[in-house]
Amino acid sequence: MAVSQDSAPLLRVRDVRVRFGGIVALDGVSFGVGEGRIVGLIGPNGAGKTTLFNCVSRLYECESGEIAFGGASLLALPRHRVAGLGIGRTFQNLALFRSMSVLDNVMVGHHSRTRAGFVANALRLPGAAREDRAARDKAMSLIEVLGLAAQAGVPVADLPFGTQKRVELARALAAEPKLLLLDEPASGLNHEEVEALGTLVQELRRRFSLTVLLVEHHMGLVMRISDRVVALNFGRVIAEGTPDEVQRHPDVIHAYLGAHAA
Repeated sequence: MAVSQDSAPLLRVRDVRVRFGGIVALDGVSFGVGEGRIVGLIGPNGAGKTTLFNCVSRLYECESGEIAFGGASLLALPRHRVAGLGIGRTFQNLALFRSMSVLDNVMVGHHSRTRAGFVANALRLPGAAREDRAARDKAMSLIEVLGLAAQAGVPVADLPFGTQKRVELARALAAEPKLLLLDEPASGLNHEEVEALGTLVQELRRRFSLTVLLVEHHMGLVMRISDRVVALNFGRVIAEGTPDEVQRHPDVIHAYLGAHAA
């Protein structure tokens, strides 16, 4: 399967293989994500989508292959440097600090952009205090953009699930990413929330000049907002192209609907 036709993609995945014991999770996956694009990554359960996300964010190691971001190898970097490089992520299962307020959760996302060290923060030295004020201002700005201003001081645990999803998105944006990885952002949302989410992702792409890689089971959302779509099945790329091309591809129809699909 050929990689994307985008020239000099921001994210390049080439021949990535991952194995868990005797299970092959990714089997030679290759594609590119062009700068400024929204690319949907689809496939049935177990196709390898989240495994690929975990490789890009360096939570998993690749057995072989290469992942490059902005032309530089991600696999040569320690995991803690990925966010600082310009990659933000949300998770399929929310990874928020539930007892902390919305504001404090979003401020955590700004941590990768701060320069003051542990001692400076502990002693409240001037540099650390300035960074804290800047992080707070940045977090409040994002909270307003995502319509969360009224909940800024509310503990996350007291918020509806859909609102918590927006908090996690705000926290990912606080790290000022160039590439945003969205892992099942529509999971657990109702129809109206899914529609609003699609519009929001497109607006955030425009406002913050983002590139987005989206893993999602909600096909209506993926096909509506994606510029390109990559389909996986059993750890392999089975189709890549525009939303219309991919949803009409016979291998994609077979993967979702079975051998007897027309």
